[in-house]
Amino acid sequence: MRIWPKLRKEEKGIAAVEFAVIAPVFFMLIMGGMDIGYTLYVQSVMNGEIQKAARDATLENGTETAIQTAIDTKVRDALLNLNKSATITIDRQSYSTFTQAQAQQPEDSNQNGVCETGETWVDANFNGVYDATGGNQGQGGAKDVVVYSVNMTYQRLFPLTKLIGLPSTVDITSRTVLANQPYGDQQVPTGSLTPQACP
Repeated sequence: MRIWPKLRKEEKGIAAVEFAVIAPVFFMLIMGGMDIGYTLYVQSVMNGEIQKAARDATLENGTETAIQTAIDTKVRDALLNLNKSATITIDRQSYSTFTQAQAQQPEDSNQNGVCETGETWVDANFNGVYDATGGNQGQGGAKDVVVYSVNMTYQRLFPLTKLIGLPSTVDITSRTVLANQPYGDQQVPTGSLTPQACP
């Protein structure tokens, strides 16, 4: 029975026990901080690249397909320099005016947010197609408003998913809205605002 008083006074190796208790929380804080910092860095680079790309695309020659492809490639390359295995999606939607930059709202009788058989919608952009975004795909023409969006998805740097239940991938989206330069007359689409049956 004299062993317990001796063990109580023995302090050798106590640092190892304390470290074993503190280490998991300490490393989780470090990895979490680095993961958040990296995500913020990627977001800031993405915002800068998308602003520059959108400005370049609104110039007169920005409506040419080859120029758009070159601009998108620059954005994609800049983001892939941050994470080689990332998935990057780039999208352009054009509108005649800022007020048109909204989804086409169907007469949603059952309030489910979907244009279904038996409901109607108004073709506000006169393209003859029900668009969930209300815009036309692409850069548009002179004086058109363009929403330029970039989405990047990548695997987390550290295995935080199992430690604290975060998703295994990070999904970042950045978008900007600019108007194309007035290098010519705007091609204003015309058509009927008569309600049409949902597809």
